Amino acid sequence: MGLYGIDEAVIPYNLNGESNWWHDINDSPLWQDRIFHILTALYGLVAVIALVQLVRIQLRVPEFGWTTQKVFHFLNFLVNGVRGLVFIFRRNVQDLHPEIVRHILLDMPSLVFFTTYALLVLFWAEIYYQARAESTDGLRPIFFTINVAVYSIQIAMWLVLWWKYISVLVIISKMFFAGVSLFAALGFLLYGGRLFLMLQRFPVESKGRQNKLQEVGYVTVICSSCFLVRCIMMCFDAFDKAADLDVLNHPVLNFIYYLLVEILPSILVLFILRKLPPRRGITQYHPIH
Repeated sequence: MGLYGIDEAVIPYNLNGESNWWHDINDSPLWQDRIFHILTALYGLVAVIALVQLVRIQLRVPEFGWTTQKVFHFLNFLVNGVRGLVFIFRRNVQDLHPEIVRHILLDMPSLVFFTTYALLVLFWAEIYYQARAESTDGLRPIFFTINVAVYSIQIAMWLVLWWKYISVLVIISKMFFAGVSLFAALGFLLYGGRLFLMLQRFPVESKGRQNKLQEVGYVTVICSSCFLVRCIMMCFDAFDKAADLDVLNHPVLNFIYYLLVEILPSILVLFILRKLPPRRGITQYHPIH
């Protein structure tokens, strides 16, 4: 008991004797609900925006099938929709057994998020090499091979953890995804940077060229930054328990993390890429195979 008959362990204090608001919020079921409801609403908003844009594109060019642009918006809708469902049913997710099921529900959308934005890197790489009159035949096989390898390695680690929980393997799994995020960031810097420099050297000055230059520049900065932040956060998550992105125990950290690495980047990129493809009859728009 304290000097005034109050148990000092009841209220957390920092070294200066002030109430620690971070722990107050994290330990409050009311604030947990508020934060995760906000996250759910934000993810729902992004999912709706992506779905509306997908429908608009389909109405504009229905004859081209599943283009890269359509797949990009569909995957955005899928990732954000699943995230919203996981957060709205977070307490049920937290109680799932075995524990690996919870990890899969939290981590699988992150893998699909990687695939979604890797499509932009693929699209830019194709434009870059086509502009240089170089073959692009090997780009899509490389894209699919990288994705199959990433998913296969991660699923293999999940299966091992399902069979037997190995703490070291949990760290390796988090570091693996940090490496995947770093790889994605470098991909955006490489091909976004190349395309940006190529557009800068393009001899024709036009409004369309300036818009495309700004589009590539903004998306490169946004996406490379979000994947770099994800990489850094996953490294902290792997080795620092205080940075553990637990669904319930760290709602403030979850809010900051998902806002920076998924919600804000998705909203900004969807806004920047809001332009619809040319109307039917324009032959430059190619379907994804």
